[in-house]
Amino acid sequence: MERQIINSNHPTNYGISNPGYVPAASGAPAMFAPPVADSQGPSAPPASMFDSMPGYEGTVAGGGGFLPPPMPSVPAPQPQPGPEQPHWNIPSISEDTAREAFILFASSKCCYNSSPAKDGVITDMAAFNTYRYRLETFTETRSTNWSQEPYNGQPVDAYTQPPPGPWDIPAQAPNFFLNGKQTIKVPYTSSVKSCHNCVGMGRQPCKDCAGAGNKVCWVCNGSGYRHGDDRCGHCSGRGRENCNQCHGQGSKQCDVCRGKQQLLVYINLTVKWTNHSDDYVVEQSSGLQVDNLSKVSGKELFRDSQYMVYPVMGFPDHLVVNAAQRLVQEHQAKFSQTSRILQQRQTIELIPVTKVTYSWKGNSHLYFVYGNEFKVHADNYPATCCCSIL
Repeated sequence: MERQIINSNHPTNYGISNPGYVPAASGAPAMFAPPVADSQGPSAPPASMFDSMPGYEGTVAGGGGFLPPPMPSVPAPQPQPGPEQPHWNIPSISEDTAREAFILFASSKCCYNSSPAKDGVITDMAAFNTYRYRLETFTETRSTNWSQEPYNGQPVDAYTQPPPGPWDIPAQAPNFFLNGKQTIKVPYTSSVKSCHNCVGMGRQPCKDCAGAGNKVCWVCNGSGYRHGDDRCGHCSGRGRENCNQCHGQGSKQCDVCRGKQQLLVYINLTVKWTNHSDDYVVEQSSGLQVDNLSKVSGKELFRDSQYMVYPVMGFPDHLVVNAAQRLVQEHQAKFSQTSRILQQRQTIELIPVTKVTYSWKGNSHLYFVYGNEFKVHADNYPATCCCSIL
């Protein structure tokens, strides 16, 4: 069968010209071939689309980085020494408490015989002072970026007056030490621009059919026939079928402006409140690994919360004092450069650790009881059995 290419212009909603069409069978309506090049708008808005706003010159689409807070107009309050230090004596757990915790531990293990826990004789109990120092710094950071949305008649206020500075816009902070985020449209930055994605047309060429409105028939692979002279019933011998994504139109509604042809562009201010926390745990010579202590809570011995805390003083363990001085300096130097410090809090927890030595069947063994939960850690439990699950 002879085929010919006839030059033709195929008008679409975009005014895109197709270079030709291919009739696959005599008497069948012509179906247009896809255009030579895919006509697509720019993938990102051009920089010229955004106006230069006083105080927001560095703002770009996608984010302009964190904005350092301005210098305070009045001197910041100086950190004050914390409250009077409490009595640091640490109570020991009783022998009954240690035994009950051990029995509960053994009963929770399917392969542990409870006899050592019940019948073992406790010969020694040694308490170890394990401290956890924690410093929290609650900060506020602000960043800006150009945003856009389809224009539906929203107010346009750019250049009616200068916009407020990014740190002058009020925001409702959450409670101290709770993370939060708020997005605010900056007043007096909104303007209307032609949509960059569809060049102000409201529609874009369909990507599925390259703007042609039709595609090669998947049944006959574009030949118009299935077997010999048997015309393809799916495309009626045309070799192409209407695109089901654009319903044969060759174009679809612009997914950026939603067909409105124009965009409202404005500056968004993003305010984030973040609680930064660092811990320091004093390692003791009890033999219990420090990693175990992250799973338990302790008794709070000290708490100090203010705008800027003063490092702990007078604590009996110099390692805690040194850690407090180091972390306070690090937090204040690190976070004051890129954010506004709203509040700091420091705490000291006692995580009780008791090393228990006991005798069973003439041999000496040991285990640890630690945390407010009285968790038990026991290496080399003396009465275990090999068991399997059928």
